[in-house]
Amino acid sequence: MSGKVKLKIKKGDNVTVIAGDDKGKKGRVLEVLIDENRAIVEGVNMVSKHTKPNAKHPQGGIIKQEAPLQISNLMVNDGEGNPTKVGRRMGEKDKLVRYAKTTQAEIK
Repeated sequence: MSGKVKLKIKKGDNVTVIAGDDKGKKGRVLEVLIDENRAIVEGVNMVSKHTKPNAKHPQGGIIKQEAPLQISNLMVNDGEGNPTKVGRRMGEKDKLVRYAKTTQAEIK
């Protein structure tokens, strides 16, 4: 990718999965992988990872963890928990803020 891409999803956002095996599930964004256009959502897209014993997991074994999802399969939730499109407008103090297009409320 060339240049900086502005994504509509940030770390800490509450999102709904709108496509794929986990369609309809809701969760909080733990991490956004900008270069890959993917995000890791808490409790969604769980995969089993086989690990060798280490200090954190002395027994090793199989660990369940979240795998990244394509950002196009996620939609930000408005204040009421419903999926919404995200817009950007000038807020107070001449600063760009994100807002929910359904309710016109700012997304914090």
